[in-house]
Amino acid sequence: MTRSNTPSRDRLEAVLARLAGRCDDERVFMKLYAESARAEAAAADRRQQEGKSLGPLDGRIVSIKDLFDIAGEPTLAGSIIRRMAPPASADATIVRRLRAAGAVIIGKTHMTEFAFTAVGLNPHYPVPGNAVDPMLIPGGSSSGAGVSVAEGTSDIAIGSDTGGSVRIPAALQGLVGFKPTARRVPLDGAFPLSPSLDSIGPLALSVADCALADAVMAGDRPEPLTPLPVDGLKLGIPKGVLLEELAPDVAKAFEAGLQRLSRAGARLAELEIDDLLARFAEATAIGSLAGLEASRIHADWLVDDEAPVDPRVKSPLRRRLAVPDTALENLLKTRHALARAMDGRLAPFDLVLLPTTPIPAVRIAAVEEDKREYRRIEGLLLRNTEVANQFDLTAITLPMPGAALPAGLMLMGRNGTDRTLLRLAACVERLLQEG
Repeated sequence: MTRSNTPSRDRLEAVLARLAGRCDDERVFMKLYAESARAEAAAADRRQQEGKSLGPLDGRIVSIKDLFDIAGEPTLAGSIIRRMAPPASADATIVRRLRAAGAVIIGKTHMTEFAFTAVGLNPHYPVPGNAVDPMLIPGGSSSGAGVSVAEGTSDIAIGSDTGGSVRIPAALQGLVGFKPTARRVPLDGAFPLSPSLDSIGPLALSVADCALADAVMAGDRPEPLTPLPVDGLKLGIPKGVLLEELAPDVAKAFEAGLQRLSRAGARLAELEIDDLLARFAEATAIGSLAGLEASRIHADWLVDDEAPVDPRVKSPLRRRLAVPDTALENLLKTRHALARAMDGRLAPFDLVLLPTTPIPAVRIAAVEEDKREYRRIEGLLLRNTEVANQFDLTAITLPMPGAALPAGLMLMGRNGTDRTLLRLAACVERLLQEG
């Protein structure tokens, strides 16, 4: 998607006016940088007029999740207990790179507390309703990020993805969301959840915009994305647990998507990975890797019974704090071995295809008070996406047409195949849009 012909400052002012109109009930943005954004937009317009553009991101409106450092202010990571934290001494690396590419950083977006949960609720702040229907969950943990793009208050949103936190809100709101191979994008200045699993990725309306933002954040030279045809490619379909409990609309849209790819010349083949999933589940019976690593990061306040933290975050982290460090070290070794095994299993395939989430967005009211239903829904939302994080893969979600509510098609690739995945995703995106 190319830069709009409308001046960046005009586009920004339209967004700021829209946000001003709802300032008494703002749910998407935690903080706005109106004045600095105006200066950045005006500078982008001057460069455009002088023929000195910094590239395809110059003048684009970008939101960032509330866990990225901005110099001079504390990084809250969605938590009220960090309001008195020391201010960041510098912008996060990805923020510096985005600014250097001409991005207009409009503000920080809502997130679940410490990025630990996937539904999109944070008891300290009003829930940003899904852009499709405000009565529905937005998905998390990059909840405001997804809404900001889907509602048009940013062109591109930057989130983090530890178990699906970019792809889940993208899928539930009809967006593209990209999770790069972990460590492709520097984590410096991003408040951590799980250092072994964390990755930083974009949400946007197109694969091209995601590829652009990813290149800038990774320190690569942004170049036009040339779609890679799927004709003759071998695509793996993991028959088994990952295709269970699909909502009828999601199942129908997924099957229709597979048929379109088959008609385009792709070869669909069954892929058996249930045994690897079972071995990972067995290894994490002591607690999720994200929860175990997060419990070490948050050990200081976890011993405080009165710490005002979401119980959905506090309770599981406190349980995992009791797990010995030696058990965590053994889990990391097991995970490394299983990631190698998964890489070998995927080697004969060009891509793996799955529904991003087995269900569409549910009503906020259905999960806000019912703890059991909340856990059930969160488990379903994370089930497919977390595979890419657990086994150190790269993945992207694309909107699947044909469902009453947005649903995503997830493409997974082997570790380090990010650029190839994006090129293939651009082709699949076009095939899905053509119908």
